[in-house]
Amino acid sequence: MSSNENIANLFDLVGEWTTIPDVAETLDVKVTRVHALITEGQLIAVRDDDGVRRVPALFMREDRVLESLKGTLTVLRDSGFDDEEAIRWLYTEDDSLPGRPIDALQEGRKTEIRRRAQALAW
Repeated sequence: MSSNENIANLFDLVGEWTTIPDVAETLDVKVTRVHALITEGQLIAVRDDDGVRRVPALFMREDRVLESLKGTLTVLRDSGFDDEEAIRWLYTEDDSLPGRPIDALQEGRKTEIRRRAQALAW
């Protein structure tokens, strides 16, 4: 599968995305601050077919970044995941949860999700 097909599949898997300017507006910060959040690992953005960087919408919670996201992304990176793989893992159904890891994070079940993410490294 080509990298373009992988990105297209990722965009389909996630469904709802937001742009960096929209994230900035939601957080009431400058766009440069959103870029800093991405650089710091608190958010992930991937480029769509037009080169626009987008953030999965569920990474946002009302007027802030989902609180449990940063630590979870750190664990996934430590387990060897790149940004696209981390998003794919967070949005893929897991029958043992049940549901998707991103939904569990939204529900406040970060400990369980981080434990599962840590286990991926072994």
